[in-house]
Amino acid sequence: MDHVAIVIVTYKRQELLGKLLESLLFLDVAPWRVYVIDNEASPDTACVVETYARMVDEGLTAVPWEEGAGTFNYAPQERNTGGAGGFAEGVRLAHEAGAEWFWLMDDDVIVKPDALSRLGRWTDRFDAIQGSREDFDGGPFWWQYRFIAPLGVYDPVAPSGFGPQGWKPANALCFEGAFLNRRVVDGIGLPDARFFVYWDDCIYGYLASRRFRVAVIQDVILQRTREVKNWEVSGVRQLNGSSDMTRYNVMKNRGHMAQYLRLTGDYSPIGFGVGTASCVAKEIIRLVAVDKGDVASGVSSLLRGWGEARRIMADPLWRPYAEMVEVPHGQA
Repeated sequence: MDHVAIVIVTYKRQELLGKLLESLLFLDVAPWRVYVIDNEASPDTACVVETYARMVDEGLTAVPWEEGAGTFNYAPQERNTGGAGGFAEGVRLAHEAGAEWFWLMDDDVIVKPDALSRLGRWTDRFDAIQGSREDFDGGPFWWQYRFIAPLGVYDPVAPSGFGPQGWKPANALCFEGAFLNRRVVDGIGLPDARFFVYWDDCIYGYLASRRFRVAVIQDVILQRTREVKNWEVSGVRQLNGSSDMTRYNVMKNRGHMAQYLRLTGDYSPIGFGVGTASCVAKEIIRLVAVDKGDVASGVSSLLRGWGEARRIMADPLWRPYAEMVEVPHGQA
């Protein structure tokens, strides 16, 4: 497991980013490169990155890191490109530099000290690996790893247990901890920056699973450091709080999703319509039961997003992101 690049996307959360970068110092396997994509382009964020880069240079890590410039890479963006755009840029930079594995995460997590050694146990079996996570309170953080393509929704009843093998096949990923081999990036391209937020990692995992070995493992590799409002459902599942911006993108990005499903032959007009209706219902439940926000504003965001999705679905010039953006071929 050589040339592991950690790609972090951050936006206006310097304190949380500092906790994450501090946790990297305790890894029992040294990463090759760290890329911090700053969607705020803030001098405060640059200062946080510089502080921890200096600590690495001074050898204040659990195991020695590679010496020399370039271990920490700070990449401020001219505008906020969302999680999707940030991960697209981070993967591009790491790929161009010669990374063989890409470990993706947001700024509101910390890594477990043995995370890379745990991930390394699976690298000879899988091309994309999703590790398990702990929630803010240390409890299990369940996520939906199965995607029902004809409906365009996650499988809400996918089993949460692993069994004795310790892994399950997956056809969706979460960019909060996804671990990707270079083969995946070479094969399907960069994450689609047009998603901004939501569904980008799901679709990337779905596309990857059609050509590569994708799995979710029981090994815990991350813990969330930001408490999010949620509604517990059936003990192990939860419905997290959201925002009108996210609600808009949940619906808008179904347009891009539908286009990808058409390319793969998994698009069903009736099924996709049922899935869209279920998404609207889920978001309204989230709005009322979790966010307790302005219902009129939330519904308006959903309707605006769906209007944009219909425009995207009808666009005859739409192309997959991989055809729009050439993936660079760096040298290790």
